[in-house]
Amino acid sequence: MAPGSGGSGTGGREEAAPDGARGRDFPSRDAAAGSSDSEDCLVIMARATIYVGCTVPQLLRGAQSRIFPSDSALGVLRRSAFCYCTGSSTIKSKRKMDHLERTANNFRQEVITQAKVCGITNESETVKRLRLAIANKDFTFKAGQWVDFFIPGVSVVGGFSICSSPSLLKREGILELAVKYTVHPPAHWIHTECTLDSEVALRVGADLHGYPEGKGNRHKLGTVKLYYSAKTTSELLFKKNILGLMKAFPGKITCCFHVTQQRSQICEELQPHVTEGRISEKDLEKHVSNDTSWYICGPPPMIESISKLLANIGVPRNCVFFEKWW
Repeated sequence: MAPGSGGSGTGGREEAAPDGARGRDFPSRDAAAGSSDSEDCLVIMARATIYVGCTVPQLLRGAQSRIFPSDSALGVLRRSAFCYCTGSSTIKSKRKMDHLERTANNFRQEVITQAKVCGITNESETVKRLRLAIANKDFTFKAGQWVDFFIPGVSVVGGFSICSSPSLLKREGILELAVKYTVHPPAHWIHTECTLDSEVALRVGADLHGYPEGKGNRHKLGTVKLYYSAKTTSELLFKKNILGLMKAFPGKITCCFHVTQQRSQICEELQPHVTEGRISEKDLEKHVSNDTSWYICGPPPMIESISKLLANIGVPRNCVFFEKWW
């Protein structure tokens, strides 16, 4: 989970949490949206619930950075973006596909809504957390979905995973993204030009592989085990949130952080929870049971690797859930 290329990553979702944790914001499966770093991954496991950590020319260029000066402009944007998305799947080129091309066949909501930046914080040296106030009260999303990210004056549309929970949106009208720095125009804009009160527009999309439809999960949550891997501890997003949840729900929520290229000393608070090296079969096999669900989040190669690993240790395919879209 890490953003940047216009693909998804970090960034958080309201994964299942104990009843007592409702209302708390659990970090997203993909710690930062759009990441292509195969080191960053989540494997989350829990008894009953386990998590294995368009171009739209001129349309968004409004006077004084105002988005959608009229309802008609919003309607044109919706039709233009829709036509681009449905038609782009036929385009063949050696160049790297952009977000709208890559996700042309994915589900998307019809609603495009305005949002205003109300908070910007540094989650790491390369990742910013963007806090967005949503104007449309009908705007909704499911845990694990991403957004098309429209920026006034930027012709390229970004795509970033949502790293906050649906409950935060419901309570406060707030949505959060974690975006990793790259030269890709949307991510570059967020890191170099975006300020408080900047206005953008969002549209929700994503095909969620294996997630059951309807309210809730077919399992009742028991305990949660999170395996979270990155190159270094500085790139472990939301680690303070995760440590806070572990303290708030001892025995219910536990986490093992994996680092693959750590050179500096690990801080005392993290030391008991950090393992050097990648997430392995040995780490996961002890959690295999008939009432365990597995949720995977990370770049496609990592998802494929962990899926094969789980199959090798006897985990049924219908117990493995993931999002794969970039």
